[in-house]
Amino acid sequence: MIKSMTGYGKANCECNNHQYTIEIKSLNSKQSDINIRIPQFFKEKEIAIRNLLNNKLVRGKIECSIRMENESTEKGNSINKNLFKEYFRQLKTISEELGSKVDDETIFKSVVRLPDLLRTGNDELSDEEWKMLEIKMGEALSQLESFRVQEGNALSEDIIYRIDSIYSLLQKIPAFEDERMQTIKERLQKNLADSVSSENVDLNRFEQEIIYYLEKLDITEEKIRLANHLSYFKSTSEENDLSGKKLGFITQEIGREINTIGSKASHTEIQKIVVQMKDELEKIKEQLMNVL
Repeated sequence: MIKSMTGYGKANCECNNHQYTIEIKSLNSKQSDINIRIPQFFKEKEIAIRNLLNNKLVRGKIECSIRMENESTEKGNSINKNLFKEYFRQLKTISEELGSKVDDETIFKSVVRLPDLLRTGNDELSDEEWKMLEIKMGEALSQLESFRVQEGNALSEDIIYRIDSIYSLLQKIPAFEDERMQTIKERLQKNLADSVSSENVDLNRFEQEIIYYLEKLDITEEKIRLANHLSYFKSTSEENDLSGKKLGFITQEIGREINTIGSKASHTEIQKIVVQMKDELEKIKEQLMNVL
């Protein structure tokens, strides 16, 4: 089954007078690229969060944020004065070094938007909160997984349509093969006649050479292999295992057979068919970049 690497999931929870919002989104990427944004006192759980995301989502450019929306004043909220002063001092110093005329009020407004200024009387993540967050992260991941499946179904529909299109184009080639072979044979005979007088030609040897040459240009094996690769692609896309990379390898083999047919064709109509096949294959490759 084809799944997209694109997905989004969100969950909310409240525990110990803290309200949390969990958001997880993923985009296409060849490897697993995880970016986590969490409150400062969550740092001890960052590795656990990263492992959870990596195990569930496998690969993709993944962004996870856990925000603490509100905190109860009963916990004794306060501003981290030392950190506030340090932020203010550094911004003022930078402003002076750059020769920027920024007044203290502007710097003050900038400082209040910087992270970790608000602290509670208990800036620790309790076991109860962590268990709740794990459950809610699971819900967000389930939403993201559903999103991936839905997007994957849309991708699959388009990709399989183009695979079928390549197969249909392949079926048009035999109609031109007899004409192609006759054209090649006539061209060889004409070139020989233009170069050597007829009395100096060993016709038996010439016929043998023609047969050898036509065998070299025969595309029967390429057509059979191409049909097999197309069938294998479709069966692989229906497997439960993640198939993005495997399908990518199969498209390489499909492209190799199409290119060989094109190089051997020596026929205008077959060349046109090959160009159409390549066009469909390129669109498939573009879609596969977002397949998990």
